Amino acid sequence: MNDVELLCLLVAQQLLGIASDRKWIRYARTHLLDMFPSLPQQSGWGKRVRQSTGLLSAVITELARDTPSWADGTRLLDSTSVPCGKSRETVKRSDLAGHAGYGYCASHSRYFWGFRLYLLCAPDGMPIVWGLANPKIGEREVTEALFRHDQHLIRPGQVIVADKGFAGADFEAFVTGELGAELIRPDRKDEKPRFGKLGGIRQWVESVFDTMKGQLTLEDHGGRTITGVMEGDSTPNDFIPHLAALNAEGRFPYHELITSFPIEQINAAEAASANGSIIKPVLTFD
Repeated sequence: MNDVELLCLLVAQQLLGIASDRKWIRYARTHLLDMFPSLPQQSGWGKRVRQSTGLLSAVITELARDTPSWADGTRLLDSTSVPCGKSRETVKRSDLAGHAGYGYCASHSRYFWGFRLYLLCAPDGMPIVWGLANPKIGEREVTEALFRHDQHLIRPGQVIVADKGFAGADFEAFVTGELGAELIRPDRKDEKPRFGKLGGIRQWVESVFDTMKGQLTLEDHGGRTITGVMEGDSTPNDFIPHLAALNAEGRFPYHELITSFPIEQINAAEAASANGSIIKPVLTFD
């Protein structure tokens, strides 16, 4: 099975709404085998998809470049917990031992064993850069490594809105000096006022994580291996083609969810987001 056939089958799987690989392979071998005679069994399908993560990432990146938010000048940066086990026995038996670790989730006031998901996204929630890391590693250290790896996805002049955990002279110098972007974060109590609290804007990325954990069941991944945590039971990164299909059908008019504000009206955008008069404010640059 070549790459073109693989991509066609992945898109077809999402358009038909079959999330389970087991059910998909059974359906495809019943109805599509004449068109795809080299279609493998379930185990071979899973291996083929995992071997093609680079190809899938490249295709998804090209699809993302066609969305309006790709050209947006604002990016949101944050991290959230991804628990991978809730018992000591699970921690000892899991293949994630040595990769995952214990961390503390301040938003839920609880400790967890697993990873932290680091996400740089557009204001409408479209992921740009993401990565999983051991919770014991510092936020700035992980983010700098991600940005260095995917530096081509960050344009000079973009505004990156983060939280207080990313405060640090070295990290800010890296963002402004090497990436050419601007880092904005809430002021700490022990420093002079610079940007304010940014509470309304910070809620944008929190809503993205809420969608991931609620509608997209991020915490119910069921993964016990690195591959399982990254991909789960479905084919990786198929959500964007699914949304594109819904939009083409007129069932997901995401443009109607967005209200544009020039960068000079950033305070008005924050106020409108806080009072609920708009859904997703997006800052624009002339």
